[in-house]
Amino acid sequence: MLKTLRDITQVVASARDLEYALEQLVTQTKQAMATECCSVYVLEEQQLILSATDGLEPSAVNRVKLPLTQGLVGLVAQREEAVNLADASSHPRFKLIPEVSEEAYNAFLAVPIVYQKTVIGVIVVQQTRARQFSEGEEAFLMTLAAQLAMAIKGLKRRALVNHGALQPLYYEGKSASKGIAIAKALLLGGQLSFALEERKSVSIAQEEVRLQLAVNRCKDTLGNLSQRFNREKDEEAASIFTALLLLLEKASLAGEYIKEVRLGWSAETAVCRVSKRYIAHFNDMEDLYLKERASDIKDVGLRVLRQLIEPEKIFLEPETPVILIVREASTTLLAEFPRQKLAGVVTELGGVNSHAAILARALGVPAIIGVNGILNANLDKCQVVINANRGQLLVEPSSTILSEYRSLIAAEKALQRRYAAELSLSTVTLDSHRVYLYINSGLISSIDSDTGCDSDGIGLYRTEILFMLKQCFPGEAEQLEVYRKVLNAANGKPVVMRTLDVGGDKPLDYFPIVEDNPFLGWRGIRLSLDHPELFLVQLRAMLQAASDSDQLHVLLPMVSNLEEIDLALVYFDQAHQELTAELGRSILMPKVGIMLEVPVLLYQLDEVAKRVDFVSVGSNDLTQYLLAVDRNNPSVNALFDSFHPGVLRALKFAIERCDANQLPISVCGEFAGEPAGALLLVAMGYNQLSMNQASLSRINYLLRRVSKKELSVLLDDVLKLTSAEEVKALVAEYCQERGLTALLN
Repeated sequence: MLKTLRDITQVVASARDLEYALEQLVTQTKQAMATECCSVYVLEEQQLILSATDGLEPSAVNRVKLPLTQGLVGLVAQREEAVNLADASSHPRFKLIPEVSEEAYNAFLAVPIVYQKTVIGVIVVQQTRARQFSEGEEAFLMTLAAQLAMAIKGLKRRALVNHGALQPLYYEGKSASKGIAIAKALLLGGQLSFALEERKSVSIAQEEVRLQLAVNRCKDTLGNLSQRFNREKDEEAASIFTALLLLLEKASLAGEYIKEVRLGWSAETAVCRVSKRYIAHFNDMEDLYLKERASDIKDVGLRVLRQLIEPEKIFLEPETPVILIVREASTTLLAEFPRQKLAGVVTELGGVNSHAAILARALGVPAIIGVNGILNANLDKCQVVINANRGQLLVEPSSTILSEYRSLIAAEKALQRRYAAELSLSTVTLDSHRVYLYINSGLISSIDSDTGCDSDGIGLYRTEILFMLKQCFPGEAEQLEVYRKVLNAANGKPVVMRTLDVGGDKPLDYFPIVEDNPFLGWRGIRLSLDHPELFLVQLRAMLQAASDSDQLHVLLPMVSNLEEIDLALVYFDQAHQELTAELGRSILMPKVGIMLEVPVLLYQLDEVAKRVDFVSVGSNDLTQYLLAVDRNNPSVNALFDSFHPGVLRALKFAIERCDANQLPISVCGEFAGEPAGALLLVAMGYNQLSMNQASLSRINYLLRRVSKKELSVLLDDVLKLTSAEEVKALVAEYCQERGLTALLN
């Protein structure tokens, strides 16, 4: 039975269009259930349309439409539950439709097809003999409907794209980085793979020339990227592209490609054959670092293949902005695009607080994630509008809609200029309450020379980005150089550096961690303490970088018990003593803090206060663990909401316990950069907020126009509410009364 389910699902998922998919579905389901009739109705504009059948009148397909209030099929869609009847005609909701010729059928079983809580169709099986379908048959059909929901939804969207000239089309996803942009779509990685049909060449000499030109274009692109990041003093990113360049030398992969061409294969086939061979070879190795080199070979192979198949995608006009559409955005992929060229990002996978989403917010680039089926649509080079404020992507909008969006963009830019005009002013509420605003960062190139003026310092420097952009663990000297640059960029203001925080949604290619549940696994301080040789190198680099100042604060991520703090402090002392002896002079010991992410530490803050100098709340993970929601899973990330009253009460409890112990506490998660979140945090008593640089001016402008006393009254009302939606509505009402609504949108 499982094999049958899998076979039917695969046939539908791989179908060329919705019509063919539904035809295959009804035929195969009818055979699998040994019944006499199977039909599918698709819900469109509150009407159920007979979209495919094997057993009813074929001419009725796409002609018969049922309102939700009529018939047994409508009843299934209304109730969102199965209906199983031995004699369908005896049911009061039975409706005879002459066009479908179903008079001969008595037994009736129908189940809804539900996608993310919404009915998108109904699948029905019928038989002449009056009998109730068995529990096993009902379970099979319900399981099949559940498995098919995503595939059918994707095919429906693809069908809309194909008829885009007839009606406006938009895709929906989850907003990961707010903003609006208009640009041409650039689809990368949609159908490109090494699974091409193998072809022999007509002319070996001609294919070798094509291959060499493609390799040269790749080398030019990678070389330019490497030089660009070198100019920006961003050695981490530059090293990635330098390593890929080496693979394109004749002594490496490029030479292997040429050998295959000289054996008579086409250039595309040569690249595919070499790539598949070496990827399999490296994947079979036991050494984890070498095993992960397969990803570099794949990266290079796909680059060359794209130059052979679709070179025009790579050589777009340098200054022409594009909205990038990919399966999943990575740090290296975003790094390849000059900021003036990247207008927006749309992904099929990922979560609103994934690493790539956080980076998009840091860059101020609108981003939408979790857009199912987007890669199957032919959107490349289409004019699109990304409205990340609403989680929408509009395809080939009308001139009227384009005009409206251009007006919105102009208005938003005007607001940003107004916010920026006050950025040099201290963040002080109307009743003289000082709030310190810091920035979150990870790439040196994202910390500009004005950082010291724009903020009160760097509240979170994500050291893991340096590790993620390397081909191996960076050494002490390399880390020392980077950390010094970060401290210098802060112009003497505080810098909170988080120790290595990988795992979960932040993997290292050269140190893969394979776990069933990575967010509850080997990540953060757990990994560092299990590898003291790596931890000590990082601590030594940090201590040396700030040896002559008290600028540096060190933050320990993912702490879940007091023993981890105690052991980490032992390593701090060891690194400090070693450096003092080696350098022959005293080195200042930085303040050490922990990230409050694991809920259990909420109840041990009294003990934590005896061990560390400060606490920083990681609202993303704290929310994730409190709500038991994987924030990167599109199926459930709608449940991830830091405005949940339970999360707000936890944040209030945290500051109360820290204040009681005179332990400084800040918030460095994404919640601090949300205008409504910042208001509630200040109301609770938080006066240190760290956020992406793009949010800084807006939050500063907002907090200078509110009263902490009034916010405290608002908080009392908020904490009595029962849902995140109610909380956001009440905060929106508060802002509307004070003429601050534009700051929330």
